[in-house]
Amino acid sequence: MTRTRTIQTSFTGGCVSRDLLGRGDLRAFENGALDLTNVLVQPTGGITRRPGTAFIATLPGAGRLVAFTFSTEQTHLLALTDRQITIFDQDRVAARLPAPWTLDQLAAINWAQSGDVLLICHPDVPPQRLARSGQDQWRLQPWQFAQEAGRPRIPFHRFADPAITLTPSGPGGRIRVRASAPVFGPAHEGMALRLHRLPGRIAAVRSPVEIELDLADTLPHLDPTVDWDEAAFSPMQGWPVSVGFHQDRLVIGGSRDLPNRLWLSKSGDLFNFDLGEGEDDSAIEFAILSDEVNPIRTVFSGRHLQVFTTGGEWAVTGEPLTPSAIRLDRQTRIGSHPGPQIPPREVDGATLFAAGDGSIREFLWTDLDRSYQATDLSLTARHLLPGTRELEYDRRRRLLLAVQADGSLAALTLFRAEQISAWTRIRTQGRILSAAMVGTILYWMVARDGTVSVEAWDEALAVDAGLTGDAASPTPRWAGLDHLDGRRVSVLADGLLMQDQAVMAGRIRLDRPVRHLQAGLAFTHSVEPMPPNPLAATGQGRRARPLAVTFRLKDTPALRADLGRGLVEVPLRRTTGPLAIPTLVAEAPPPFTGDKRIATLGWSLDPTRPCWRIEEARPLPFTLLSVTQEMKVNE
Repeated sequence: MTRTRTIQTSFTGGCVSRDLLGRGDLRAFENGALDLTNVLVQPTGGITRRPGTAFIATLPGAGRLVAFTFSTEQTHLLALTDRQITIFDQDRVAARLPAPWTLDQLAAINWAQSGDVLLICHPDVPPQRLARSGQDQWRLQPWQFAQEAGRPRIPFHRFADPAITLTPSGPGGRIRVRASAPVFGPAHEGMALRLHRLPGRIAAVRSPVEIELDLADTLPHLDPTVDWDEAAFSPMQGWPVSVGFHQDRLVIGGSRDLPNRLWLSKSGDLFNFDLGEGEDDSAIEFAILSDEVNPIRTVFSGRHLQVFTTGGEWAVTGEPLTPSAIRLDRQTRIGSHPGPQIPPREVDGATLFAAGDGSIREFLWTDLDRSYQATDLSLTARHLLPGTRELEYDRRRRLLLAVQADGSLAALTLFRAEQISAWTRIRTQGRILSAAMVGTILYWMVARDGTVSVEAWDEALAVDAGLTGDAASPTPRWAGLDHLDGRRVSVLADGLLMQDQAVMAGRIRLDRPVRHLQAGLAFTHSVEPMPPNPLAATGQGRRARPLAVTFRLKDTPALRADLGRGLVEVPLRRTTGPLAIPTLVAEAPPPFTGDKRIATLGWSLDPTRPCWRIEEARPLPFTLLSVTQEMKVNE
C-alpha cells in the first residue's frame, strides 16, 4: 500500500461544478472545492465566514436597489418598489416619492447618473429624471429635452410608409395637415412632428388623415411631400431602453420600436439631439446594421463606448466622437441577457456582463489583437448561476455579486493579475432580491415570509437581519425585533453564545440579564473539498483509506466536521474529557489559531466522495487557511 499526503494550500479555484470531477488536470481541481457556501475566498488563498447583515428598514414590497453616489461623503441608497422610491441617507429614510413604474416593470429599468441627477429609462414609460436639490430634497420628473426658440431638439424618425405624403394648408403658425393615407391616432396629440425638417407640435388629431400642427418656422412650399417624420420617442412608439454618458454626450441605446438604434446628444448639451449640419459637436444618430436585428440591452462607457445587444458586443470608436469620425465594429458574438436589464460592471478596466447563455463574461480590450475579447469567468461554476438577475461589484472586498433567480447570491473574488477567480455561494433565510454597493457598504434586499427588508453587510455581526443593543444595567428583556416576529433568532449576549430565542411581539426574554446583545437569523457556512485527484496516486480504480486530515485554522473558536461518520464537534484544545460546545456556554470560547489533526477510520469506497466536510450554523468566526490529507492507497 502507498501512503500519500496531499496539501491544499489555497481555495482560489473557488466552488467547482461536479461536472469537472474527471478533470484532475485542471488547476481548479487542485485549488477548488465542491461546496463553498456563506464563505468568502481571501486573496491569500484561505476562506473565511462571510459577514452578517444589519437590519435597516422594512419596505412596502419587492423591487430593486440602486446606488446614488454624489461624492465619497454624500451617498444614498434608492429602493425602487411598486410605484414608489424610498431614499435612504445614512441608513435612515430621507424621502419617499411616487414613481411611475409598477413592480412588473422594475426588472426592465435602466439608469445612469451624472452629478446629482439620476436618469431612469423603461421602454413603456416616459424616461424620468431624479434630482437632489438639497438635504432631503428630491424631485422625480420626466426628461425635458432642449428647445431653441420653441423648436424641440429631440430625435426624430420616419415610422410611417415612405410613400405617404403630407399636404399643409398654410406656410406657418397653426395649420392643417392632410395625409395621403390613414396614419394618425389619438396618441399623436401633443407629439412633435417635422415637416420639411422644420419641427412643430401636433395640436389636435381631427381624423386618421388630418391633424392641426403648430409651426414656428415658415414652410418652403405647400405641395404634398414625403419629407416628414415624427418624434422617435412617444407613447405610440415607445421610450428609450438604456442610457449612459460618454465623452460629454448623453447616449440613448435603443427604444421599444427602434431596438437597434443609437442616439448621441450634442457635445456638452446633454438633452439636445439636433443633428444640425454635421458639425463636430452636433448630435449623432445611427442604427446598428448587421445580419440580424439584435435589440440593444445596454450601453457602457469604458475605453470605448460599448454597446451590448442580444446578439453580440460592439465598440463605437472615435477620438473624439464626431459625426464624420465615428466607427462601429462588432467585437464578439456572445449576446447579453434578453430578460431583465442587468447593467454591466467595470472591474480593473474590464466590463463584466451577464451573457444570454447564462455565463458571466469579461469584456476586455487586448492590445495584441487590438480588439475586445469576452472570456467566460463562470466556466467551472455554472451551477451557481441558475438565472442571473443583477450584477454588483464590491470594490473593497473585490467581489462581483450576481443575484440569482433562486434567491441566492453568487460571489466572485477576482484578482486578474494574480490569476484568482473564485466563486462561492451566499444564502440567507429567505430570498435575496437585489444588491447595491453604496460607498463602502453593501446592501441587499431580501424577502422573508412576505416581508421585504433592506439589510447592510456588517463585519461586526455574525447573524442576518441583526440588531445590536446596549442597556444601562443588565436586563433579560429585549425589544425592537418586530421584523423577526415569530422566528427563532441566534443570540450573542455580552460576547457569549446563548440559547436560540423565539421572538414574540418583537421581544425576547433571556435566561439571565445581560448588558450587550446581538440577535438575528442564523446562517450556515459549509465547506466541502474536491475528492482525491484521479490523476494522482489515488487514481481511478484504486481504493483509498483516509488516515488523517489536518486543518490549519485562524481565529476560529469552534469547528464541526464530518470525516465520513456524521457531523461532530472537533476539540481544538487538549481536554481531560470530551469537549463539546453546547448551545449555551458559560464563557466565550477563545479563538484558536494553528493546526488541528484528526485521525480517521475506514475505507473510501466512492472515489467521487470528498474525505471531509465542514458545516457550522452557530454565529462564530471561521477562517480556514489550508488542509492536509493523509491516506493509504491500495495498489
